[in-house]
Amino acid sequence: MNQMTLIPPIVAPLSLADAPSFIEREMPVGRISAEAYKERKAGAGQTLTALGSYWKGRKPLILVRATVLGCLLPATNDPVKDLRIFLMLMGMDDSAFARRIKSISPKDIDLDWSGYLKLVEPGERPVWRKTLPKENRHRLIADWLETLPYDDRLAFCFRPEECNEDELLGGIWDEVNAHLKTSAQSFQELIEQLGIMRFGHRPKVADTFCGGGSIPFEAARMGCDVYASDLNPIACMLTWGAFNFIGASKEKRAEIEAEQKRVAQAVEAEITRLGVEHDAHGNRAKAYLYCLETRCPKTGWTVPMAPSWVISKTRCVVARLVPDHDLKRYDIVIESGVDESAMKVSAQGTVRDGRLVHPMNPGKDGVAVSVIRGDYRENGVNKNRLRRWEKSDFVPRPGDIFQERLYGIQWITKESIGKGRQETFFASVTEKDLAREHQVESIVRENLSRWQEKGFVPDGPIEEGDKTDEPIRTRGWTYWSNIFSARHILYLSLFQQTLSPHTAISACAVLNFSSKLTRWSVGSRGKPGVAPNGDFPAMVFSNQALNTFYNYAQRGLNDLNEIFRIKTPRFPIDSSVNITTVPAAGMDAGADMFVTDPPYADAVNYHEITEFFIAWLHKNAPPPFDHWTWDSQRSNAIKGSDEKFRADMVDAYKAIATHMPDNGIQVVMFTHQDAGVWADLAAIMWSAGLSVTAAWNIVTETESALKQGNYVQGTILLVLRKRLVAKNAKRMDIEGEIEAEVDRQLKVLNDLDEDWTTERLYTDGDLQLAAYAAALRVITGYETIDRVQVGADVYRKLNKGEKTVIRELIEYAASVANNKLVPEGFQTGLWRELDPVSRFYVRMLDMEFKGTTRFADYQDFAKTFAVADHTALMGSTKANAASLAGADEMKARLLEGRGFPTSPLRRVLFAIYKTMQKEDPKYGVSFLRTEYGPDYWPTRMKLVEFARYVALKTVKTRPAECSAADLLAQKLEVDRL
Repeated sequence: MNQMTLIPPIVAPLSLADAPSFIEREMPVGRISAEAYKERKAGAGQTLTALGSYWKGRKPLILVRATVLGCLLPATNDPVKDLRIFLMLMGMDDSAFARRIKSISPKDIDLDWSGYLKLVEPGERPVWRKTLPKENRHRLIADWLETLPYDDRLAFCFRPEECNEDELLGGIWDEVNAHLKTSAQSFQELIEQLGIMRFGHRPKVADTFCGGGSIPFEAARMGCDVYASDLNPIACMLTWGAFNFIGASKEKRAEIEAEQKRVAQAVEAEITRLGVEHDAHGNRAKAYLYCLETRCPKTGWTVPMAPSWVISKTRCVVARLVPDHDLKRYDIVIESGVDESAMKVSAQGTVRDGRLVHPMNPGKDGVAVSVIRGDYRENGVNKNRLRRWEKSDFVPRPGDIFQERLYGIQWITKESIGKGRQETFFASVTEKDLAREHQVESIVRENLSRWQEKGFVPDGPIEEGDKTDEPIRTRGWTYWSNIFSARHILYLSLFQQTLSPHTAISACAVLNFSSKLTRWSVGSRGKPGVAPNGDFPAMVFSNQALNTFYNYAQRGLNDLNEIFRIKTPRFPIDSSVNITTVPAAGMDAGADMFVTDPPYADAVNYHEITEFFIAWLHKNAPPPFDHWTWDSQRSNAIKGSDEKFRADMVDAYKAIATHMPDNGIQVVMFTHQDAGVWADLAAIMWSAGLSVTAAWNIVTETESALKQGNYVQGTILLVLRKRLVAKNAKRMDIEGEIEAEVDRQLKVLNDLDEDWTTERLYTDGDLQLAAYAAALRVITGYETIDRVQVGADVYRKLNKGEKTVIRELIEYAASVANNKLVPEGFQTGLWRELDPVSRFYVRMLDMEFKGTTRFADYQDFAKTFAVADHTALMGSTKANAASLAGADEMKARLLEGRGFPTSPLRRVLFAIYKTMQKEDPKYGVSFLRTEYGPDYWPTRMKLVEFARYVALKTVKTRPAECSAADLLAQKLEVDRL
């Protein structure tokens, strides 16, 4: 790309060369978390998602921007001013919200706000005051917005990236330049000037695990030069697309869109000529519904397979099985507008709990699918009797265990084809529909070998692996072409015949909505607060796996053409960009700052699942992609969690350190898991010659039914510098140094929190993480401890339960922090006596009192206190509506066993429950007297403290429990022999 031309900056080169960065001293994690969450909730509306929604691991652009800006900005002697300048540049300061307003109606304004009557004319349907000038109305709305908690404001506002940057940042430059000693009048000018002040030139950011491209894209959008690499060619293609599609100029973007339109129209014309998508009435197929069929070994009947025969809940559409006794098979009739009883019957499919159940089998339990499949075990390996498909197969052969059947079609009415709102209906399959199906199969059968030879259709085998094994094991599909129906092979081969780099990205977007791996997603009727949604074939990668289904759906070309013509916002980028497919350890370009999101123990297996796309491009990749290695290179991918994973990570980060200047800075993004992960990372970074300077936790989770267990957690930003001096420490001294550094870190953040009066900056979880970072800062600052290399254990296999020196020191730092971060209102001496589970519960009671509802906070503290199963203590595990189980909800659970079940806290909680149950505290006291026996009297005042604490912390969240706890505390306090 062309180099940017900016006005020569008037700044002092290298004046910030040795200055600490803002991100090493502070970070407004609450506001960044709220913005990152809002961006995540945008779903398909996220800037880069349309290029390839199958890449799930992209970091939010707002998080990347905050990280890069935080690295460039200096930390001065005025931390409050530093924070103000950072927020202004991010468009996250309070005054910026007046320029971010998206939509606010009179009914949104709080009735008790002091300016309400100036702004709103009250009534059954409140309206804006007609006498109020529009400018004054906007100012008053902005004033009201500032009274809301930060998270609540965002519901009414655009994301910063959706705003015009000149307007968003208008009026801030005098204050920014005065503080930073710069002369910028735009964000890009400021970035260049800060780069010159730190590194002597415009800053260059590198990401050697570029994935979906969010890090290099946002860095370039900010004005940095960029180096991006990844072992995976699909990752590099998506990154290239971010720059050359979303980042294209207005003129180039018009060319791209014209090319997409031309290709889509050519494919459309050919399919229309063939007449394989329209019926005799001119209606056009929108979706084809398929199911597997198999022979029931008990009855000899051929049975269609599906977990449910409900097609649409909103339209009450079902597929009804009609027995054909002569042929011992079922006709399938599509019925619309059925009643509730028919819907209920149809919800019970022919596959239930892994068993084939159908009306003509008198045995209600049916037959296990594993029996039909012929599962067996040989030499310790699970196998079955499914035929392994060959390269030329795209439909089952007559003798195969599983057959495939078209059982329904969703049609677009002739009158609504091409309109914005289409009228559709579902219908049974006719003989003419089957004739068109056989026509498509004949075309594919005649051309498949030629298409495969030219690279228009995959000809490669599926390599077995953790994720790629399922299609082989459950269907016998051994080649990538086996996964696709004849219809989609035809469509996709037409797209593939005229590939350019831009249409290759479009074709991969289409692939994600093609194949037999697309389940039929039944919509919902909605409920209060939730709108109804439609029925459609889902994408292949609804989650990060190659899932097979008993019934699936295929989109017609009408929908696929819409997906092919990718629609995204446009952000022209003029930075210097270098994208290449090399392993992280093989990078050969220098950079000032490295921001990376590497794989870790539970990372998505992109090296396997992207082979789904690579298979279509490895023979036919257009320039400039044709110079890349079109292979997933599984053997070279960094994966796992063992000593090889750690060694590969060391090699990758050594390469980074080698290509970074002495005053360069790195940020590693990863998911916080436990002390073991921290220890591994510390050892890896130490072995790579890096030292930790800070760590921050940004919540990026969202709620999704497909993310069971809320495993999408906060993202840790681990900030690193080169370790330039070789020092040794004595183990006996280092613990004291860690404690002193933890004290210093907590004091700095608490002081800043006191000076910043707008909102609380750091939660207890943030302070806990800061303590981890403080420990790592001390540990990784040394070359050796007692003359032994700190990261020596990184290359060897650890015994089960073995703790390295680093892990022991990190756990020590955690215990130091735990003892210092005593919850408000809880006795320090009593805190030190608590078991880990009680500490977790007491801590989270305090967090809930302060307003915490994020599941990630509960997860983080569970790991901090080494609580194995904290969900047993939870009343809700929703991503952003999490809560503890209260005394009334916990009832008599967790009263058996050692540890927490016999702890004073658990017994007090049950005593509170008894008090609530009987509406009398004497029953709670009686329970405690019985449980403690002769130990009751010496323990009584501790029990009083627990009851008081529960009463104090549940006053907002569980008032009934608060009242019962208070009554119990009073009764215990006056109890006498």
